Amino acid sequence: MKTLVKDIAHIQTGIFAKPAGIGELVYLQSRHFDEYGRLISVLHPDLMAEGISEKHLLIDGDVLFAAKGNKNFAVVYDDHNPAAVASTSFFVLRPTGQMVLSKYLSWFLNSPFAQILLKSQAIGTSIPSISKQTLENLEMSVPSIEIQQSILNISELRDKEKRIKLQIEKLRELQLQQQIINALK
Repeated sequence: MKTLVKDIAHIQTGIFAKPAGIGELVYLQSRHFDEYGRLISVLHPDLMAEGISEKHLLIDGDVLFAAKGNKNFAVVYDDHNPAAVASTSFFVLRPTGQMVLSKYLSWFLNSPFAQILLKSQAIGTSIPSISKQTLENLEMSVPSIEIQQSILNISELRDKEKRIKLQIEKLRELQLQQQIINALK
């Protein structure tokens, strides 16, 4: 079934705040993630909770979409992270109903197909930005939950295969270097 993102998820912008270095909440920014949307550092609360609306607190399953800059990615927030709010670099997508898995929505937004469509509609030259309207009106296929889970399983296995191939290549390089060193002795 084809649908628009706005029909399966509530979308809101992150908030603007100035981290104090200490606090009760993590102020999630793009710098906390690599280009694949993986956390690159341990999260430490750096924002005071005072004055922060509860509607901006991230909950398990929220999808963060980095809409500003050249590295656009989606990542699912899970509750093993400290309490957090998203910065204005992100849109927060909260799936409504039971039609779509958060991880599937994230997978779709990270897919080459969606990335090409979104980047083609980005505005701005020095810092490209994807608008909320563009994200809301992005059309996506939403198969059954079972098929979504199968797609996620296949994607996870493919990522694992890529990591293993990279490890094999590194080990082959080490082996070759060692053979060269041994031959020189």
